[in-house]
Amino acid sequence: MTMQVKKTSTADKLTLDAPIFDPVAFRLDGEQAAVIARAREIGQSVFAGRAAAYDRDATFPIENYRDLHRAGLLGITIPKKHGGLGASYQTYALAAAEIGRYCGATALTWNMHVCSTLWSGPLADDLDMDDATRAEHERRRTIHYKRIVEDGAIYSQPFSEGGAAAAGGVAFGTEAKPIGDGWIINGKKIFASLSGHADYYGALCTEVKEGEKASRRNTLYLAIPAKAEGVSVVGDWDPLGMRGTVSRTLLFKDVFVPKEAALMPRGVYFQAAMRWPHMFLTLSPTYMGLAQAAYDFTVRYLRGEVPDMPPVKRRMYPTKQIAVAQMQIKLEQIKAIWFQAVSEARANPSKEQVLRAYAAQYSVMEGANELAALAIRTCGGQAMLKSLPLERIYRDSRCGSLMLPWTAELCLDRIGREALYEPGESDD
Repeated sequence: MTMQVKKTSTADKLTLDAPIFDPVAFRLDGEQAAVIARAREIGQSVFAGRAAAYDRDATFPIENYRDLHRAGLLGITIPKKHGGLGASYQTYALAAAEIGRYCGATALTWNMHVCSTLWSGPLADDLDMDDATRAEHERRRTIHYKRIVEDGAIYSQPFSEGGAAAAGGVAFGTEAKPIGDGWIINGKKIFASLSGHADYYGALCTEVKEGEKASRRNTLYLAIPAKAEGVSVVGDWDPLGMRGTVSRTLLFKDVFVPKEAALMPRGVYFQAAMRWPHMFLTLSPTYMGLAQAAYDFTVRYLRGEVPDMPPVKRRMYPTKQIAVAQMQIKLEQIKAIWFQAVSEARANPSKEQVLRAYAAQYSVMEGANELAALAIRTCGGQAMLKSLPLERIYRDSRCGSLMLPWTAELCLDRIGREALYEPGESDD
């Protein structure tokens, strides 16, 4: 059980929580364990104390991003030759879960940033490109990586538009028209996390040439400077949970971006969406962390170990013990399927692996909130106070199953359909 093992940081004598995924039990190497520990330490020692204010005021955790930069974590998946940590998909996912354990909004927005380097880095390296295209991609991504590693630039990943595009059903409505040595961008992105705080918006756009129809095959992934003429942020942000993500609406009106803005070459995003489906599983680490956080709080509360509260123990009641047992079982089930799924991320996964990724996404996104709800019921009325983190964990965790491109409903739909039909099969 995670809560039973503690570690002391030599830097500031902080007693650290044990990792969600023990490096020995889950067969992680030393380098992986060190990166994940770095994320856990900064999450517990710094981010946890700030989380309530970001949530209360619906303000972006910009101070956390400065700390992520200092810790080298803005470049977690940037290759080492470019000054990053060179972490794999699995390592990033485990590190993100640790941050989500202490501040859901920071972990979720950090994911939007990291995906710009994950998709253009290890993921793109798995895909087909001719030599000239790969060389040009290497030249372009070097520009983006340098901004992040040296300057602490923050990249976002606005995805949703209010239609079927984010779910992969139709082409994105945000259009990029070729002009000279770049593109003119027009469109809108809603629920755009980091709006007004990112330095670059990594927007998915449909390249539309004169006389052509919009096609998903022509999706471009472009880094649009936040200060570019024609970029604006509109609307309020006052949601149920994940308030610190500041996911307002982005508008692009005749915005010019040069060819160097491309985070992926032409055709590579569509290839990735078809061949690298785990790229859409990266929202889930935040909710894995929230699931652990709900359990952690419950154990501390029942043991009388919550800071700034009287040390009243409630662990002796059988109903509380049974509830904790139910939470432990649920948590271990979620951890098992999720760890397996993020460990299988690669190009061209098997049908079984894709179905397991959908199942892992559903299990985490729904399970985190189920655990938070059981935690509130078990801990009782005080757990609903905003002075304690459980109320925030509950609200943040409720948001996960709604997030495109793999909402809980879409996961169920795809699991059922793809389990029963092979490609090309129909009942006609």
